Amino acid sequence: MTNGWIDIKNTDMMLIMGGNPAENHPCGFKWAIEAKRNRNAKMIVVDPRFTRTAATADQFLQIRAGADIAFLGGMIHYAIENNRIARDYLVNYTNASFIIKEGFKLPEDGLYSGFDPATKTYDQSTWNYEGSGGGSGNSSGTKLGTQVTSPVPLPANVTHDPTLQNPRCVFQLLRQQYSRYTPEVVERITGIPRDQFLKAADLFTSIRKDGDMKKAATIIYAVGWTQHTFGTQIIRA
Repeated sequence: MTNGWIDIKNTDMMLIMGGNPAENHPCGFKWAIEAKRNRNAKMIVVDPRFTRTAATADQFLQIRAGADIAFLGGMIHYAIENNRIARDYLVNYTNASFIIKEGFKLPEDGLYSGFDPATKTYDQSTWNYEGSGGGSGNSSGTKLGTQVTSPVPLPANVTHDPTLQNPRCVFQLLRQQYSRYTPEVVERITGIPRDQFLKAADLFTSIRKDGDMKKAATIIYAVGWTQHTFGTQIIRA
């Protein structure tokens, strides 16, 4: 999960996937119930089965087993397109504003730039940040010749765009990568009806509506995510 059990009592929104804490972690799940009782926290449960956890949810979505990444991709797409994101956090504490070298290409055919079909390996030289190893940029970054500061030191020689508008910045590449996960695609892959998915996406991202930063959300997961053959990719998503 993204938070320790006891801290879950302080959340306003819960997404539970890949786990059934009501039955498998009952002593921990009490904190989720406490959040519902004391903070009116909302709970979304996504699971192939209707479990005892699902029975306590504000919304239950029955997903096709193994389709978790498509659901999460749809949530990411919805959050970005509806501007329900923590923009200041993205700019100052992640690599979202860092600009990727020219020549990097997302996988239109399933392969990123630099793939050698003969050796079946990648040349990752285009995967680095612009300015890496060179003389452009500095530890606090530059944008159109204007010095900008960051609460945390940025890696040396990395060019970045704090407006997140540059088409080669990590944020815009992320946006492009997940643009394919429309509600219709999510429905086709996961089996979750479009209207149910949109209701869940709107509910979960509502804590960042209009730039609100006063509320907190948490994701509760277990081996139903981590023990897939692609569990690492699910957790990264």
